[in-house]
Amino acid sequence: MQHPAEFSKVIGIDAGGTKTDVALVDARGTVLATARGAGMREDEPRSVWLDRLEDLVARVGGTDERTVVSACMAHLDLPEEEDEFAALLRTRPWAGDVLVRNDTLAVLRAGVPGEGVAVVCGTGINCAGVGADGRQARFLAFGDRSGDWGGGNDLGMAALWHAMRAEDGRGEPTELVRALLDHLGLGSMREVALRLRDDRLTSLDVRHCTPVLLDVAAKGDPVATEIVRRQAEEICSMTRVAMERLGVTERGTTVVLGGSVLAARNPVLLSAIEEGVAAFSPSSTVLVTDTAPLAGAVLLGLDRLGAGPEPEQAVRRAVARGAVPRR
Repeated sequence: MQHPAEFSKVIGIDAGGTKTDVALVDARGTVLATARGAGMREDEPRSVWLDRLEDLVARVGGTDERTVVSACMAHLDLPEEEDEFAALLRTRPWAGDVLVRNDTLAVLRAGVPGEGVAVVCGTGINCAGVGADGRQARFLAFGDRSGDWGGGNDLGMAALWHAMRAEDGRGEPTELVRALLDHLGLGSMREVALRLRDDRLTSLDVRHCTPVLLDVAAKGDPVATEIVRRQAEEICSMTRVAMERLGVTERGTTVVLGGSVLAARNPVLLSAIEEGVAAFSPSSTVLVTDTAPLAGAVLLGLDRLGAGPEPEQAVRRAVARGAVPRR
């Protein structure tokens, strides 16, 4: 879709559960300004999201003119939710044209320009696929309420669970006990359990245990390795189903991996994912994108403008030199 000259800039938005990034970019792919703010909590009213975005857009100077707004948002897992939030954005005078997508699609666009499957594994987990004809394969991604498992919250809690059982004798011995206690600065897993019960350890504390798990797994600990391999199985399962829905399993496609857990490039996790995907789609390629999800949102906006390959390369160069936040 080619827009008239008044839509000569893009506001790219990557809104996750822990942070929100906004960039103002012109039609040539020049990054004019970026800003970062708080994430979007699922239990907040959408009006709060809108106010937070308006503040960030003002910080990058995007309220001065009508622009193409490309917003890739966490917690918008249904097409009707995307449409509802797009309608809210259109009430703002600076929003000339509005595109709202789930944030998983920003990761996909950051990795490939067209067909592919993206898996995001950060705070939680989600997957989305886009076919050559534009059809989408999506998941509800409501966490355990929709049958999902994975991401920093679940991995951190699984590491703590196994470490608690190892300490009291119900589970197998694991180096997770020592590593987690060192990380948390505590003397026993019993103390960890009491602090969790009393909310003296938060969900953020739990999530921050995930890098410890990945490190212990990379050193060969069997218990940690089993947890990480379970995460790989979940990622492969979502990928397989998305490919089947799009009809691309046999000929293969690109699987783009994003989110903080996958961006860590843990060798145990990545090798298990590559092996798993190869088992059901040998012609597919797995890649971890080094391009920021924010850049993916911007590229979707430039696509909307009808921009060509040169603006895209300008955006990717901006990412490479640090002008666009990576995570």
